[in-house]
Amino acid sequence: MVLLSLVATHSNVDLETVARLSVGAPQVPSAVLADGRAVSGAVVLATCNRFEIYSEAPSEADIEAARSAIVSTISDYSGIPAASVSSSFVTNTGEAVAEHLFAVSAGLDSAVVGEREIAGQVRRALIDAQATGAASPGLVRLFQTASRTAKDVGAQTVLGSQGRSIVSVALELAGDVSGDADWTTKSVVLFGTGAYAGATMALLKEKKCSRVSVFSSSGRAQTFVSTRGGTALTAEELPAALRQADVVIGCSGSDARIEAADLERVRQGSAQPLVIIDLALSHDFDPAVANLDDVELITLESVRLAAPEEQADALQQAGRLVKDAARSFEEQQNSRAMNSAIVALRKHTQEALDSEMERVRAQHGCSAAAEEVEFALRRMVRQLLHVPTVRARELAAEGRQDDYLAALEALYGIDVAPSASTTARAAGAGADNAATASDAPERNAARCPVHELPAVESA
Repeated sequence: MVLLSLVATHSNVDLETVARLSVGAPQVPSAVLADGRAVSGAVVLATCNRFEIYSEAPSEADIEAARSAIVSTISDYSGIPAASVSSSFVTNTGEAVAEHLFAVSAGLDSAVVGEREIAGQVRRALIDAQATGAASPGLVRLFQTASRTAKDVGAQTVLGSQGRSIVSVALELAGDVSGDADWTTKSVVLFGTGAYAGATMALLKEKKCSRVSVFSSSGRAQTFVSTRGGTALTAEELPAALRQADVVIGCSGSDARIEAADLERVRQGSAQPLVIIDLALSHDFDPAVANLDDVELITLESVRLAAPEEQADALQQAGRLVKDAARSFEEQQNSRAMNSAIVALRKHTQEALDSEMERVRAQHGCSAAAEEVEFALRRMVRQLLHVPTVRARELAAEGRQDDYLAALEALYGIDVAPSASTTARAAGAGADNAATASDAPERNAARCPVHELPAVESA
């Protein structure tokens, strides 16, 4: 089995492209596994600034077919031509797959280096894939090791004590933009009820912001506030809340984007300064809201530019931990792949030994001579297998397991096929639908939630 990943992040494509590629993300794993040939496992990691697909192909020869299947599936869901989809992704194979995911999980590849939320998103991505039966055993090991590596980086470097996150940087930036870092007097409207909305609510509580209203186009606001606090808003109450708000935060990723003209209409006659924080990958707000009077817009790109640089020593230490973990994981993968080869070789020799012993017993019966011959033959087989077994481990550590497998086939005619346990997909329970940073998109509303509502009259 061979691991590969297709990666589109803020580092190599613009966020608009990432958002378009992410359309239909939850359905991608099941779709690419449908034919059961090129891809034997798939996990999608979709956050506010990345869309990554991790998969497992049966062999090196199947990598291109697996990549093509994934690209084709994403093209079908996103409506983007396959050639454009293909050019948007960086493809990793082998040890590079583990090194990239481990760095992501540790927050080293984030807009805010060392951010906290990403480790949870990596865990939830695996849980979702297990719930649908899309996570192969190799991918389960990969993601579980990524989570352990993130914990090691957090425990052994100062990055774990920084407490940085995309949400925390966004809120600090909002305080700077408004000229008032005191959140106790601010009125906040929060769009969304998923993972990032929950993280935002928790940070607002830390800042002692008590006037938080929550709107969800999917109708989940009441359930959300019942456990986290705040006030649920109906569509009818939303315009008045927007008019009175000091800060509006978008985390829903809904299709029902609020247009600049609609926001201007509901705020007509209001001189209340407004800061809008748009953390949704697909944008909860029309970027043109930044041109409205008394409105400041903070986007994910703003957060990236405002994120503080971490200490160089801490980053180097974290990088070494990630590289060591990736190297160790790859060695374990190679060693595991050789187990079936060693078993096949031992089975081959055992069958030859049993066949020879049948002839000996046919000639000498169960005599002492036959027992002595069997003892001698078994000792000789053990000695003959010692060097091939040791070399198998050595070649696996060097990443040359294919050389070993080719030698087995050439010398003994042994064709080592993946075992059923290797190719079986791991299924698990406990799906968490909040897998993306900007929430599972709230797509029940077909139009802007304030589009058909009247402007709030001046008091």
